Amino acid sequence: MTPEAKILLDSIRDLAPSISARSAEIDAARRLPLDLLDQLKSAGCFRMFVPKSHGGLEVDVPASMEIIEALAAADGSTGWVVMIGCETPMFLALLPREKFDRLYANGPDVIIAGAFAPRGTAEVVDGGYRVSGRWGFASGCQHSEWLFGNCIVMENGQPRQGAIPGAPGARAMMFAPSKARIIDTWSVNGLRGTGSHDIAVENVLVPEDDSFDIFLGRSCLEGPSMAEPVLYAALHIGAVAVGIAQRAVSEIVALANTNKRRLYASSSLADSPLFQYRVGHADASLRAARNLLRSETESVWHSAIAGNPVSLEGRAPLMGAITWAAQTCAAVVDVCYKAGGGSSPYDSSPLQRCMREIQTLTQHAAVAESWLTTAGATILGRTSGFPV
Repeated sequence: MTPEAKILLDSIRDLAPSISARSAEIDAARRLPLDLLDQLKSAGCFRMFVPKSHGGLEVDVPASMEIIEALAAADGSTGWVVMIGCETPMFLALLPREKFDRLYANGPDVIIAGAFAPRGTAEVVDGGYRVSGRWGFASGCQHSEWLFGNCIVMENGQPRQGAIPGAPGARAMMFAPSKARIIDTWSVNGLRGTGSHDIAVENVLVPEDDSFDIFLGRSCLEGPSMAEPVLYAALHIGAVAVGIAQRAVSEIVALANTNKRRLYASSSLADSPLFQYRVGHADASLRAARNLLRSETESVWHSAIAGNPVSLEGRAPLMGAITWAAQTCAAVVDVCYKAGGGSSPYDSSPLQRCMREIQTLTQHAAVAESWLTTAGATILGRTSGFPV
């Protein structure tokens, strides 16, 4: 871990107790408080991957897994929002270099929010595109300097042919928040503080230089941190899952050490062999999920250092591994929640919050069960795997 990454991790660990103490406030507001955002910016969370040439920290991706996990263990929504925001330079680097330099001319803490699903249309016009659309799950949209939505590119009223045969071309369109509507839709069970509302635009002109290809674009910057933005983003979701599960394990251990006794039980939780088995199983499962994610991250990272993109055949098993890790973390949280007994369902219980957060996380498309099917089919030679 570089000195910059170590300083950032230490800063997050110092902030963690105060972040955890504000979880109920974050849930109620359905966004991160602005003063907390300022603290996270000051710590360097949002400049994690920004090049040093642009005032950033250039943290390596393997180190970022531990950093994001630590934030998610303090509060799941905070970990998620930082995860989304810190990936900003990876996707802005898909723009032309001149545009990237302009965006970072006033400082390294640039934050964008948007959506990968192509729920909009971008009609080709002189110099750019005329864009309309509505996109869901735009985490952090209320505090972002720029928004984006992925669009099907249209020419003469018809979808433009994409690079993949038979698929339409898609590009992400970036626009200022003043040109968009944020539609208050984020009334949800878990990860409430992420502010993942819908965003919408209508007939907005977007210059060509403000558009990029999320899945097939190439970075305007050298270096392994910019080499695999989509895969890094998926791995980071796994890190948030591990953080939430770690919080659940820590909470059930703390609860047991209060000498809590289940109703009608002959011994305390901590002295119950069944409880001991469940805690041991949960801990082993959590360590397995964490170690698998760290191993996969190291593999992708070293391939990026060598200049070897992850192959089509390798992407589906990687996504399957991330999905398995998220499912395993959900099972860990479930064990801890049930072991907490009658105290777990209360709003005041961190175990209840962990349960809500992990169940919401596992609904994300990046950890959908179908990835394990695709991984298995790829291993069996029945499909070409992840198509980008």
